[in-house]
Amino acid sequence: MKEHWNERYQADTYAYGIAPNEFFAEKLEKLAPGFLLLPAEGEGRNAVFGAKLGWDVHAFDFSEKARIKAMALAKEEDVAFQYDIMSYEDFELPEQAYDVIGLVFTHMPPDLRKIFHLKLINALKPEGIILLEGFHKTQLGRSSGGPKTDALLFGEEELMEEFAALEIISLEVGTRELDEGPFHQGEARLIQMVAHAPAEEETD
Repeated sequence: MKEHWNERYQADTYAYGIAPNEFFAEKLEKLAPGFLLLPAEGEGRNAVFGAKLGWDVHAFDFSEKARIKAMALAKEEDVAFQYDIMSYEDFELPEQAYDVIGLVFTHMPPDLRKIFHLKLINALKPEGIILLEGFHKTQLGRSSGGPKTDALLFGEEELMEEFAALEIISLEVGTRELDEGPFHQGEARLIQMVAHAPAEEETD
């Protein structure tokens, strides 16, 4: 799997473009900057966008090639952020550390996804927000991007169950025309979620 992604990110062109994901960008720019986590950040398009808005960005991915290109993009855009080489399994998240976590096309096997999503909930500060966009299960068979296996795609029920500890502000499935580099092109079935951590409990 790691070899697959290193090969994808080997080219000079950016596999998913250099502009941020539209859903992520639209939501993030309405929030006051704080600490932002971006798992599976790839070539850095969303990290650069967040850093330019003043967010303290922490990104990770297991592809060395992706990090090289992310750092090159950051230098070109004159921003800086932390970017670690880690897998979902190995990345240990501090508790209550992040104001926003951006999950942009972070598809993984169900067992791993459940464990990782729980880690993310614990890593949110009180009133922190998770922004998620990914390919819905009805994307299967389309050529516009995403995993080719049903188990790796998102469904409403799974997300509602896995993020039950949060208040799900919105959870929507729809069709959108993707134009994100050579690997996300065309009409796609997407799921978008905004979820909010509860406020810190008051103590006497």
